[in-house]
Amino acid sequence: MTVLDTRETTNPRIVIRPVPSTPAPEALGLTTAQVEEFGRKLDAIREEILAARGASDAAYIRRVIKAQRYLEIGGRAMLFAGILPPAWVAGTAMLSVAKILENMEIGHNVLHGQWDWMKDEKIHSSTWEWDLVSDAKGWKNSHNYAHHTFTNVLGKDRDVGYGLLRITEEQPWRPYYRGNLVYNGLLSLFFQWGVALHDLEYERAFAGNRPFPEFLAQLGRIARKARRQLLKDYLLFPALAGPFFLPVLLGNFSANTVRNVWSHAVIFCGHFPDGTVVFTEDQLEGETRGQWYLRQLLGSANLSGGKLFHLMTGNLSHQIEHHLFPDLPSNRYAEIAPKVRALCTEYGLPYTTGRLGKQYFQVLRKLFRLSRKPADYAA
Repeated sequence: MTVLDTRETTNPRIVIRPVPSTPAPEALGLTTAQVEEFGRKLDAIREEILAARGASDAAYIRRVIKAQRYLEIGGRAMLFAGILPPAWVAGTAMLSVAKILENMEIGHNVLHGQWDWMKDEKIHSSTWEWDLVSDAKGWKNSHNYAHHTFTNVLGKDRDVGYGLLRITEEQPWRPYYRGNLVYNGLLSLFFQWGVALHDLEYERAFAGNRPFPEFLAQLGRIARKARRQLLKDYLLFPALAGPFFLPVLLGNFSANTVRNVWSHAVIFCGHFPDGTVVFTEDQLEGETRGQWYLRQLLGSANLSGGKLFHLMTGNLSHQIEHHLFPDLPSNRYAEIAPKVRALCTEYGLPYTTGRLGKQYFQVLRKLFRLSRKPADYAA
């Protein structure tokens, strides 16, 4: 990765200090005044969208929720005839899409408060609970607060490496990291469980850096949530299928796995491909609004694709816009993206984007490289 150094010098320009793990973006060459001007222009984009929200946006999220529920009902019904291979494939596919939509475009964005302005208790960040083992309350703290406030800041954003992976040169190498690619593969297959454990911050609790009662309370919430999820997908619905118990169970397991692998790929490609930047804690001191925007921009990457692709990513294919404006409705990111990109061109800033396959290859290449001793690749 790269580390951004924003400390003032006699010539107050922002400099990117590259490290060998990834090609660095070009030096920014912006003055402090230009950074704040850039921030004000992004604020103007935000205010424009806030003022424009209305009935069409509300209709959009309600349509997506309705489609997701029909897909889930249809998929589960098809799996009841899962003894027939075509029905099993169709049912598993429909349920997989339903789970991806519920996780990505609905749950993630509702819990960000993107739809709170509608004043609809059924689509509100304070009442929504999603189809994952992570409890909404704990996730909102680790994601909405910790990740989005301290995006890509080593020691503050625990999503850098998820406590399992070496994802930047600044993480000291140890023999454990030889398994980087293996850990990443397992995390991909069981991503919802990895996120739930990640949200727990168990290592902080056992190190005495988190109140143990607070840790136990969250552990209890996750345990209750996991029990409900396991009973629903692996006992209740298979049991309702009677003699077709096994096809339904396998269909549910497959749908959960597809959802895990897909969401993992989208999220990793939004944060860790070539061109993304890592920051250090000392750079947070005195951070202004413009500098915060700049950090979000440089720490994120977009994915290119069509409308259906963007929908299936929860519009996290517009990861840059999401990090700049995490509480704006996700259906507006496609509208915002050209304006943000134009600003980047105006100020000579990098705007990292690419196809999913290309960026995921970059992530895997980085994980492999960083699994080795620095001395093995320093040359």
